[in-house]
Amino acid sequence: MKLGTGKGDPKLAIDLGEYLDALYSYALVLSRNRTEAEDLVQETCLRALRAMGRLRSDSNIKSWLFTILRNIWLNQLRQSPALKAADIDVDESAANTADTAKDAYATYVSNIEREQVRNAIRQLPLDFREIILLREYEELSYEQIATLLDCAPGTVMSRLARARSRLRDLLTNASIAHPPEKERRSDSRGAVAWDK
Repeated sequence: MKLGTGKGDPKLAIDLGEYLDALYSYALVLSRNRTEAEDLVQETCLRALRAMGRLRSDSNIKSWLFTILRNIWLNQLRQSPALKAADIDVDESAANTADTAKDAYATYVSNIEREQVRNAIRQLPLDFREIILLREYEELSYEQIATLLDCAPGTVMSRLARARSRLRDLLTNASIAHPPEKERRSDSRGAVAWDK
């Protein structure tokens, strides 16, 4: 879906399809609810369409769209303080696409690791979840994140460091609490042994 006036500067045409997945992921981190995330993305697209005329040609489109989405979410929170966050309902379709070159065990381990990271991120406070998503998944620069969150780049860097540290602790605790399963193997005589 392309946004733009169709007249004037061709640089002002935006392909929203390029940003929808990223917007949805960010909305899901903020709202922790699939339906709300979809509504946030839809409202973001509508507001972006209305504001196209005010967008400068040298603007960072992704950062602009993320700012619109975050402002909509903050406004909704202010208007409805009783709004409760539900658990993240993650879209598994992208995560479950198996690489055919991998063997079954490698795919199994990869899925377990992915789920451990996802669960650890869910346990982070909202500020940390948000900053991890923006930097590690959406690959925004510190300056873009600072603009989006309306804070100094130094604050972004320190918050990101604390978020990574907390995430590392959660993942370390998860691996201690759930050590890898023992693997069954047999030797040439058919004798069964168990490995860690």
